[in-house]
Amino acid sequence: MYGLKTDWLEEPTPRYYTLGDYEGETARWCTGCGDHAVLTAVQRVCKEEQLPPDKTVFVSGIGCSSRFPHYMKTYGFHGLHGRALPVACGIRSRRPDLHIFVVTGDGDCCSIGTAHWIHAVHYNMNLVVMLFDNNCYGLTKNQTSPTSPKGSKSNTHPRGAALDPLNPVQITLAITNASFVARTVDWNPPHLFATLQAAHRHKGLSFVQIIQRCPHYKAGVHDPLQSDPSQLLLMTHPDGIQLDDSIKGIFKNQREHDPSDMDAARALARDPEGVSIGLFYRNESGERYDEYTALGIATSRDEKIAALKAELSLYQI
Repeated sequence: MYGLKTDWLEEPTPRYYTLGDYEGETARWCTGCGDHAVLTAVQRVCKEEQLPPDKTVFVSGIGCSSRFPHYMKTYGFHGLHGRALPVACGIRSRRPDLHIFVVTGDGDCCSIGTAHWIHAVHYNMNLVVMLFDNNCYGLTKNQTSPTSPKGSKSNTHPRGAALDPLNPVQITLAITNASFVARTVDWNPPHLFATLQAAHRHKGLSFVQIIQRCPHYKAGVHDPLQSDPSQLLLMTHPDGIQLDDSIKGIFKNQREHDPSDMDAARALARDPEGVSIGLFYRNESGERYDEYTALGIATSRDEKIAALKAELSLYQI
C-alpha cells in the first residue's frame, strides 16, 4: 500500500561476532601457562567461524585445563573428573544444532577417563576434543600422569616415573572408527589455530593433542622443542593443516603425509624422527553415532505418548 512503512518486513542484519563476544571471566592460570594460548586460539576460531555463543558449548572434566568453560562467554559444563566425554556425547545426541568442544587434560582423559575416551572416538560424534597435555597432574600439585616422560620427577615419583608414557595419538589411531587425529603445540599460534579450525570443520570426532607447557611443575620440559624447531617434524599435505609459507619455513624438518593413509599415520605417531605435528589421519566417511541418536528428535509429545501406549499394549493379558 502506498505510503505504508515497510521497514518491519526487512530481514534483520546478521550479527557479526567479535572476540569480545567469546571472552568470559579473566583466566586464572599461572603466568606462562600454555592454556592461555589455547584459549586465545579457540576464541579466534569461534570468531572466524562466526559461531553463535548461544549455540556453542564447552564441556570439561577436572584439572587446570578444565577451568576453560568459565573463560568462554558461551554455554559451558564443568563436569566430574574424567567424565567430560560422556556428557558431551549426551549433549550431542539431543542437540545436533550445537557446536560442541571438549576440554580435557592428560590425567582427566588418559587415566580416569580412558574408557570414555575410547568409546567416544568409536562413536565418532561431531565433537572437537582438545587434550591439553602438560605431562602432569597440575591442579592437584604435580603427580605423575599417564603421559609423564620416564624418569620425570613428581610428588608421587620423587625418584622419577618408572614407566614409558602413553602416546595419546598412537592410542587414538588404534581405535575403530577414528576419523580425525592431530597434534599441535601451544607455542606456535598459527599452527595451533589452523589445527583447531580444521578440527572444528571436520564432521565427526576431532581429537587434537596439544603439547602444552606447565611453567610451575614442568618448567623446561618442552624447552628443547620450543627453542629448537628441528626437533619437530611438520607434516604437510594439501589435505592436511594449511599454513602460510612464512610459518612453514620455521620448521627445518618437514614430511609430506597423506592424512588418508592410516598405516603411515601410525608410523609417524611413533615419532621416529622427532615429535610430529599436524594432521595424522582424517576420514570424512566414518560412521557417526549422533546420526542415529538424532532419529526421532522432532517427535511430538503426543506422538511419544502414543508410541509408549502402543508398546505397553503388547504386554496386555
